[in-house]
Amino acid sequence: MKPKPFIKTLAIIHASLCIGLVFFAGLVFVQNEKFSATTNSNDVFIYLVPIIAMAGYFGSKYCYQNLIRKLPKEDSLIKKMQGYQMANMVKFALLEGPAFLALGICYINGNALHLVIALFLTVYLFFQRPTLEKLKSELPLSFEEKKEFDTL
Repeated sequence: MKPKPFIKTLAIIHASLCIGLVFFAGLVFVQNEKFSATTNSNDVFIYLVPIIAMAGYFGSKYCYQNLIRKLPKEDSLIKKMQGYQMANMVKFALLEGPAFLALGICYINGNALHLVIALFLTVYLFFQRPTLEKLKSELPLSFEEKKEFDTL
């Protein structure tokens, strides 16, 4: 498996996740006639959505780093790239889930705070785009594998 097509496939998956969030955010924005910026202390989602968003953000960072750190340097390049793909998918899911939740709650109750949280998570997810340079710097590559990357 060549690294360049692998990264291209992972980038397409990432882009589709980001586009889905942007379209859903646009739908929520267009469908809501008015947004409220008030905080109703009786509304449990005022507390729940930010907590879940923070858990998704910090959980994505922790799980990603933990999965990358556990990749053995002795494994083949294919196994390392599969581990990298799995780590990225976990990171994307932990960011996308809270963003969709925040957008769904915003659609239901019209609170602009939830839309803002979802937009921040979406922007952060966008900047997590996988690149060949990230793959090269984050994976535990052997000298031969690094040479293979430099010839691409």
